[in-house]
Amino acid sequence: MIRLFLVDDHSLVRDGMKALLTGVPGLLIVGDASNGQELLDRLPTTPADIVLMDLQMPVLDGFATLPLLREQFPEIRVLVLTMLAHERYVGQALDAGAAGYILKSADQAEIIAAIRAVSSGKRFLCSDIGLSLLQKVLHPEASAETKKVDGLSYRELEVLRLIAEGLTNNAIAEKLFVSRRTVETHRQNILEKTQVKNTAALIKYAVEHGLLD
Repeated sequence: MIRLFLVDDHSLVRDGMKALLTGVPGLLIVGDASNGQELLDRLPTTPADIVLMDLQMPVLDGFATLPLLREQFPEIRVLVLTMLAHERYVGQALDAGAAGYILKSADQAEIIAAIRAVSSGKRFLCSDIGLSLLQKVLHPEASAETKKVDGLSYRELEVLRLIAEGLTNNAIAEKLFVSRRTVETHRQNILEKTQVKNTAALIKYAVEHGLLD
């Protein structure tokens, strides 16, 4: 029996996954949490084999949770379930310790196949991600223009999106649970890495390079 722990900040998603997976032979949902910190707090008393986890969450997001899981619970394997389809997120998640990566647009059969593959010690990428990476390999020239922005961290991309939405430094700090000084540092790093001189140029650059949804 594969013991499954669900982690997503949206209760609707967690309830949907429970409805989708409850009763599937060989799977048992043992718990759920709304963020990474809640997961880490509950795992000592709620043993699990697989953590099915989103990346974008408050308090402690998936990227920050992955290395902590690898350190504190090395026997647990993590399957990322997210809306983030860009290969930079896939790479960051796998480097941080994820065993699999699947999009929330996947159907029930693919999610179950992913859980079972990861449980058996294999790595798993959903079909949409796999096809995207294959295209990059077959047509590397198509992604050459975006290589300049590969140096942006997940947090910097998050700050970039909030800047584009018109949020102030204070508002961004409050939303991300960090200090204003930290946001200012991220903003400066983003400007330096993208080699633009002001916020307006930064937003234009981000749109042109497909960094904003």
